[in-house]
Amino acid sequence: MITQRPKGTQDWYGPDMYKRTVIEDIARRLCKRYHIKEIITPVFEHTILFQRGVGETTDVVQKEMYTFQDKGNRSITLKPEGTAGAVRAYLENGLYAESQPTKLFYITQAFRYENPQSGRLRQHHQFGVEIFGSASPLAEIEVITLLTEFIKELGLKGVKLYINSIGCRECRKTYNKALLDFLKQHEDKLCGTCRERMQRNPLRVLDCKVPTCHEIIETAPRTVDYLDDECREHFEELQSLLTEMNIPFKVDTGIVRGLDYYTRTVFEFINSEGLTLCGGGRYDNLINEIDEKQDIPAVGFGFGIERIIKELETEGVELAVEPAVDLYVGILGKESKAAAYKLVKELRQAGYIVETDYMDRSVRAQMKYANKIGAKNTMIIGADELAAGKANIKNMDTGNETEVVLNKLVEFFS
Repeated sequence: MITQRPKGTQDWYGPDMYKRTVIEDIARRLCKRYHIKEIITPVFEHTILFQRGVGETTDVVQKEMYTFQDKGNRSITLKPEGTAGAVRAYLENGLYAESQPTKLFYITQAFRYENPQSGRLRQHHQFGVEIFGSASPLAEIEVITLLTEFIKELGLKGVKLYINSIGCRECRKTYNKALLDFLKQHEDKLCGTCRERMQRNPLRVLDCKVPTCHEIIETAPRTVDYLDDECREHFEELQSLLTEMNIPFKVDTGIVRGLDYYTRTVFEFINSEGLTLCGGGRYDNLINEIDEKQDIPAVGFGFGIERIIKELETEGVELAVEPAVDLYVGILGKESKAAAYKLVKELRQAGYIVETDYMDRSVRAQMKYANKIGAKNTMIIGADELAAGKANIKNMDTGNETEVVLNKLVEFFS
């Protein structure tokens, strides 16, 4: 057990680590272009934050949270998603008092106790964006546009956007009544969890994955048919803006998302196999749920990094190749170590990727190692080279050698 990682976790190294680094670099670069600032929140929060923010009737809160008592007898939960923590930070640090909107992004760990599945582990990673302060559909356009650019830069082709509106608190009341009336007609065929949920929060039944419930849900009333005038206008404007932006989309009235805090717009980016890679939407009531003194609209999304990597593999997309080692500096003789490493240091400071010998290998073994790590060039530094102030650089692809003055090594590579 001591040398075995816990179920549902992953060690990051090698090619997967490089892919993750590239993905995160693309995300950060895009957010910089959109003037979205990074935020880092604690990996754990008080449990009540998620109970109130995510929703007590959700699968996340009821089944999936890692919750424990700390030594101060406080109930603490490892974050199951990024939004609630970002909202708490927004409120606690008074960011609402600054000029709005506040646009934040995070790349964070998330923890959910569920059976590990393709691209979703018990400890996984999310790239998320939250925009606070805007009730305009342009806020949705902002995050959806960013996502479409992100997907394009990753090179993914089979990911499509689906949108829906689940209305606001007022039109939701009318819808919930119609949904409850429908569910009562099929109550005997619903699973035990859904029979309980239909009384407390009927909308959560629509998110059930039990086959018999899913079959019933397919014929249930749809939220879009119960929108009030304001919510309908909002949804129509969003669709019009997406069309103007040339962003392809489909309306899927079955999307409700699995968290209670969503209002009006909900959306998902789904691959060709029907797997949700990214989900988000508007959550105008969440801030008020957490702090009754504040009533601030917001919109955001969460994109699973593990699912991105899985989708890249499924579509056969290769990310940018990891930069090769520019030069391997071989060392011949103990007396050459300091001088050789000084050259390594100078080249690294000039921005080049350089490696050398740390294992006291023979020259032959060093050259074999240089070839194994894919060094583009090699050079041996020994007493003769130091005395002459010159050495030969060998191009590992062509085998050609070029003499270079050691104190002009940086200029040679420039």
